[in-house]
Amino acid sequence: MKSKNSKFFGPENPKGFLKTRKNVFFHDHQVTREERENLMGHKAVVLWFTGLSGSGKSTIATELQKKLLKQKHVVYILDGDNVRHGLNTDLGFSPEDRKENIRRVGEVAKLFVDAGLIVIVSLVSPYKEYRQDVRKNLGNDYIEVYVKCGLAECEKRDTKGLYKKVRAGEIKDFTGVDAPYEEPENPEVVIDTEKNTVEKSVDIVYGYLKKKKII
Repeated sequence: MKSKNSKFFGPENPKGFLKTRKNVFFHDHQVTREERENLMGHKAVVLWFTGLSGSGKSTIATELQKKLLKQKHVVYILDGDNVRHGLNTDLGFSPEDRKENIRRVGEVAKLFVDAGLIVIVSLVSPYKEYRQDVRKNLGNDYIEVYVKCGLAECEKRDTKGLYKKVRAGEIKDFTGVDAPYEEPENPEVVIDTEKNTVEKSVDIVYGYLKKKKII
């Protein structure tokens, strides 16, 4: 399904409303990201969780957030379903709308990083090209976390009942079934949730943050 705004954010104008930029000027608020990070007591990064529906992205993100908060780190989750209830309510699931969905979330994450936060993005984000666009935009602040789980196991879990609806023909263009999911080639972190518990999965990401001296 194509959104009503696809003529602005689709292939014809992927960045949207470009003509307005000539009259928009960046204002320097004279407080640096480094100053905010010093106040927070940790580095600011984006942990971009990608994987099939049912792989465990949101579950691990939630438990990781709780662990980080207990350690007095400032963290926020941008969940794929949640942002579609507000910021991206006008978007569907066509390739063009998925691209715009990811672009918008990436831009919000970039703002949160500038604010000094650790941002956890939990988003299927099925296409390599779109994830790469976010990586280019965020640079070294982007940490890709591949929450790996096979389709059969995800469908067995079916925590939201979505696979059942797909098999009944109620949902079309569902990632992993009748729409593609392109596995990350070089993610910073891989979590195999068919082999690791939620607790162990959280520890893997937490350990990475410690190793890289982000926290």
